[in-house]
Amino acid sequence: MLDRRDLLVGAARLGLLGAVTRAWPAGTLQAQAPPRQTWGKEKLIARSARPPDYETPVSLLDSFITPTEHFYVRSHLPVPTDLDARAWTLTIDGEVATPLTLKLDELRTLPAATVTMTLECAGNGRAFFDPPVAGIQWGKGAVGTARWTGVRVADLLKRAGVREAGRFVVMNGGDRPLGTMPDFVRQMPIAKALDADTIVAYEMNGQPLPPVHGFPLRAIVPGWEGAYAVKWLNGLSVTDRESDNFWVASAYRYPVRRVAPGAAVDAKEMAPLTGLVVKSLITAPLDGAKIGSGRVPVAGFAWAGEHDIAKVEISVDHGVTWRPAQLTGEQARYAWRRFELAVDASRPESYLIMSRATDSRGNVQPEAPHWNPSGYLWNVPDRVRVEIVGA
Repeated sequence: MLDRRDLLVGAARLGLLGAVTRAWPAGTLQAQAPPRQTWGKEKLIARSARPPDYETPVSLLDSFITPTEHFYVRSHLPVPTDLDARAWTLTIDGEVATPLTLKLDELRTLPAATVTMTLECAGNGRAFFDPPVAGIQWGKGAVGTARWTGVRVADLLKRAGVREAGRFVVMNGGDRPLGTMPDFVRQMPIAKALDADTIVAYEMNGQPLPPVHGFPLRAIVPGWEGAYAVKWLNGLSVTDRESDNFWVASAYRYPVRRVAPGAAVDAKEMAPLTGLVVKSLITAPLDGAKIGSGRVPVAGFAWAGEHDIAKVEISVDHGVTWRPAQLTGEQARYAWRRFELAVDASRPESYLIMSRATDSRGNVQPEAPHWNPSGYLWNVPDRVRVEIVGA
């Protein structure tokens, strides 16, 4: 049986994506398949079973560190079945003086580094774009924060000896092409690979990576969109030119100029996605909540990839006025920051609560999304509607 994603990729290549999407909406094909392993993600929203894609409900995102069992899952291909830690190797080759092949035990003997990072799928929020775009219809929960521990990529490249011609590092994993789906690889510039915080992780929140999160090894490219965090990592190849792989040359790209909603954009008129945009998420109160009148605590998280959060503002009058929230709790360079503010909701009526973040560069969440044909980087102010029902 064809997986829906296989069908969509093949249809896109034939120019039939719109027709296929209308004929087989998300979930139709997966519903015909037999039950599959849930990977301990029973409390999450299953967006796809094969490969596994799970979204975290907002109600489970109210802690600085997202528990591993609540962490969202994004997979382009099925989880490999041959994940043997004893036999697993990581190869560093290409434009290097000394190609290396290292086993997991050898990597663990090297100096370890821990990076606390908010990981977000570039398509988080895709379901809110208008007109609709194809792809997994993520809501708000394809995001989470974890502590990742591993070895610095810079240390590995230093041991291998990068030649002067080396400009990029191509990352590949142990997942295998499926049907029409091409091999999933990602590429980062050599400067990002040499950043002290870019690591090959073997632990997540102090424990070995679970298989669905990339065991035994996963790339962590801090501050950049989640597809760079290649799972089941088994190869780093230093190259002198950009990869022509589909996932580099055609996918995960963003228009270099603003385009009208619904406009088609050629891949040549787009640049690779890198860092995340400034964004906020209200985690309390939850959308649709019924609350007694009085002071209502509003809380959530804001993040901006490689940049700090400068401020978060809250509005309860449809954005006419904004009040500054307090930034609280733990702070880490690549991690989200908690915000809190108690608002007055004394009248029994419907309230629209909105949050708007500003990063350290002065970028503010826009009132309207920057439309793009892949539905990436949705970051308008977050909003929840609650009913005040009286004392």
